[in-house]
Amino acid sequence: MLKYEGERGHIETIEHSSELLKDNPLGDSPMRRVAVWTPPGYTGGTEDYPVLYYLAAFTSSGLKALNWDGFSENLPERLDRLVGSGSIPPAIVVMPDAFTALGGNQYIDSPAVGPWASYLTRELVPWIDERFRTLPQRDHRGVFGFSSGGYGALVHGMTQADVWGGVACHSGDLYFPYACIPDFPPAIDTLKRFGGDPQLFRDKLKGKVKYRGSDIMTLMTLALCASYDPDESQPQKIQLPFNPETGELIEERWQNWLKWDPVEMVGNHVEALKSLKCLFLDCGFRDQYRLHHGARIMSSRLSQHGISHHYEEFDDDHSSIQYRFDVSLPLLLESLAP
Repeated sequence: MLKYEGERGHIETIEHSSELLKDNPLGDSPMRRVAVWTPPGYTGGTEDYPVLYYLAAFTSSGLKALNWDGFSENLPERLDRLVGSGSIPPAIVVMPDAFTALGGNQYIDSPAVGPWASYLTRELVPWIDERFRTLPQRDHRGVFGFSSGGYGALVHGMTQADVWGGVACHSGDLYFPYACIPDFPPAIDTLKRFGGDPQLFRDKLKGKVKYRGSDIMTLMTLALCASYDPDESQPQKIQLPFNPETGELIEERWQNWLKWDPVEMVGNHVEALKSLKCLFLDCGFRDQYRLHHGARIMSSRLSQHGISHHYEEFDDDHSSIQYRFDVSLPLLLESLAP
């Protein structure tokens, strides 16, 4: 594809040392490398800008959004084109590093993973506001993401609406009975080789030079266990929502998962969602992880509660759908403009 050849923004990668992430149960470093894109005209100027935060998908990080690709745009290249063509107004875009030893992040606080929601909203946001010419008010700050990042953005719109004025969720994890339970049987089969012990499985992974697809999917299930149903008395121990021998669901464990399903959370966060200046949802109607069903249910629940939102389905699956940012970012930034 032809890449945009106009004026480009500037990318700065800086290190942020987190107090909240120190001594987290997974042993992940509290030193985080954060990429920040500033628009053309920022350097040497005096203008303040709206700011967006990009939440990466599972197995990814904000820094991966900088990767060159011969056949598509990375995030800075996309921003260069969108701003240069007038499709979006100039803004600052922050790409946090939230990768963990479990392969990713759901961007919520968990004693088994770390206080990631608090890190983003109580540490990183003020730190960025101090160092860049942002418009530091909630009404000029938005969050967007894809897959786990889309889930994180949506949940933040419910639970952290004092920080975020707008949200865009692309192919996010919605309706856990469809999104999660079908992945349990393959995880059970993988863990069976390790006596059903998640720690033995993780120890084996550490010695691998190449992960199989089944490794990644099982690791993701364990990451969700640690996020949604942590053992507060033993944070390093992962509680499974199923019997590792028989595969039968453990109802108590599963109910704890459902408390973090956005479809189930809507009713408890109606006013927060109504306060958002923009709420965007989309999903491909061939999503291989069945998330389009959850997206439809989520849109229906939002409508039932009178929550204004923009919902779209498109002809694609779950993979490489970052081109959909061309649809969400203009809406998001229009709503956050001063």
